[in-house]
Amino acid sequence: MKKTFAVLVGMGIALLASLSAAAQGVVVDAARTYGIRPDTGKSLTQKMGRALDDIRKKYNGHQVTLRLAPGRYDFYPHKSAERTYYISNHDQDNPKTVGLPIEGIDSLTIDGRGADLIFHARMLPIAVIGSRGCVVNDLHIDFAQPHISQITITASDSVNGISFKTAPWVNSRINRDGVLEFFGEGWQNSPWGGILFEGDTRRVVYRTGDTGANLKQVKATAPGCYNAPLWRNDHIRPGMVMALRGWGRPAPAVFLSECVNPVLNNVRIHYAEGMGVLAQLCDSVTLRQVTVGLRGDDDPRYFSTQADATHFSGCKGLISSTGGLYEGMMDDAINVHGTYLKVVGVENSNTLVGRYMHGQSYGFKWGEPGDSVSFIRSATMENIGDVNYISSITPADAPTDHGAKTFRITFSNPLPDGINEKEGFGIENLSWTPEVYFSDNVIRNNRARGSLFSTPRTTLVENNLFDHTSGTAILLCGDCNGWYETGACRDVTIRGNRFINALTSLYQFTEGVISIYPEIPNLMGQKALFHGGPSVPGVIITDNIFESFDAPLLYAKSIDGLQFRNNHITFNHDYPAFHRNTFNVKLEHTRNVVIDGNSSPLSIKID
Repeated sequence: MKKTFAVLVGMGIALLASLSAAAQGVVVDAARTYGIRPDTGKSLTQKMGRALDDIRKKYNGHQVTLRLAPGRYDFYPHKSAERTYYISNHDQDNPKTVGLPIEGIDSLTIDGRGADLIFHARMLPIAVIGSRGCVVNDLHIDFAQPHISQITITASDSVNGISFKTAPWVNSRINRDGVLEFFGEGWQNSPWGGILFEGDTRRVVYRTGDTGANLKQVKATAPGCYNAPLWRNDHIRPGMVMALRGWGRPAPAVFLSECVNPVLNNVRIHYAEGMGVLAQLCDSVTLRQVTVGLRGDDDPRYFSTQADATHFSGCKGLISSTGGLYEGMMDDAINVHGTYLKVVGVENSNTLVGRYMHGQSYGFKWGEPGDSVSFIRSATMENIGDVNYISSITPADAPTDHGAKTFRITFSNPLPDGINEKEGFGIENLSWTPEVYFSDNVIRNNRARGSLFSTPRTTLVENNLFDHTSGTAILLCGDCNGWYETGACRDVTIRGNRFINALTSLYQFTEGVISIYPEIPNLMGQKALFHGGPSVPGVIITDNIFESFDAPLLYAKSIDGLQFRNNHITFNHDYPAFHRNTFNVKLEHTRNVVIDGNSSPLSIKID
């Protein structure tokens, strides 16, 4: 409790200090000084770019607030800033078109005062790069025409297929090949399928997951209304709403890179074609009352972002996310991880070559001299050798880190015995791993999972509501074989949360409401367990409320040190049980597990 109190007090002081200091510094009126006025319908990208350049020259290093008037501000790609950004877990299709490029500006606050920032075509709305103490406060981020296309099912049967009508803002047409396509400013697509929502509750429809759509030989029956005779699905019923989507992730709504102490306060993101917030290589990030979701109960949309609501890659310091609302996104509410480099060459006893392996994660700095690292065997996910330190690191396939996939790294001490480029080894940067505080958030009605945490430092997840997260509510993962996302969790507390009917669909790693599931190809060959450890707290799950229609509450694999205690558990009949795991608690390859004080007797399987 003392530690939690200290974290809370520290966060509160830091946030208040940043906002207070900004209020006491220079305040620049955007309309009066730069002609950035709301509700004109004209593009403000050039004016905003000139304003940010001017502020950088005049005020950089001093507290300055750029204050907007309430209203709507439109940003079009024409004549806007173009940047080559390599963004973790996004498509590396450059250049990106940027609405607000905040680059190398310290101590800047963008005070939206409730402003609506509306973006057009394909854009990266806000990028904060290489800045200290920047605050984005009280604004909405949205797109005039989302690249996800919403439809409402009007009829469905096995003979005539599925009929539907498009939402009023959706543009659609049948192309020359007889395939229905959707289009907007500078884009068009024919989605593979999407996510089904209940029309009245906005929850993802039970046991539908990623649902395909056959849009061939579609016929128009009225303006905006179609019949798809080849599209048949017994799960689809009239009144359901479907978000038809592709797999692309061009850019997040807010991109934070190599920043120190950025703060997002009361920022409401209603759509992005990638993630809501993506932070990489940042030192301490604060999200306070951030929304990635709908505009309220009357919003006609059922979806928000194309991927995760928030995502943190290779960060350090403290990541704090409190008081947020995350709903309708097409992936997780939060994902915190680093990135393993794969060993692809060994040059001498102290030097190797490591490579980014995932197609959406490369092109940015991986480490610095002095950083501590560990080595892992991919097949068993076991650390080998002792902690080592980077002596030098240089890109091997590019002039700089920018765009690099491969690095030549020399270490202070010799490499572990047996490390080679053939068997499969990874490298984890331990210096760039954060503490996490995730509290008082609401996560609901989304695809995939609720939250993912993969950091060895202290992680506290408390007082959150996980309401119909579709897949697992909380996942502790680790994977040096596919996603290459680090790493082992050593100190995680999950307490005071409420979980309502997770696991209505099956996704990757969704073996329980809470799933501790590192990806380990050779589990039987593993000797040292992945999560936890003999001299660390491990994972403590206590004083939570579980309301579930199905059996699996906790699944854990390869962990040393796990407590599941004093949780209140009730089972309901809201949906038929269907999960392949029929045990309340299932343990594989675990050690030092304590299960007691829970409100209901639990069925337990230990392998």
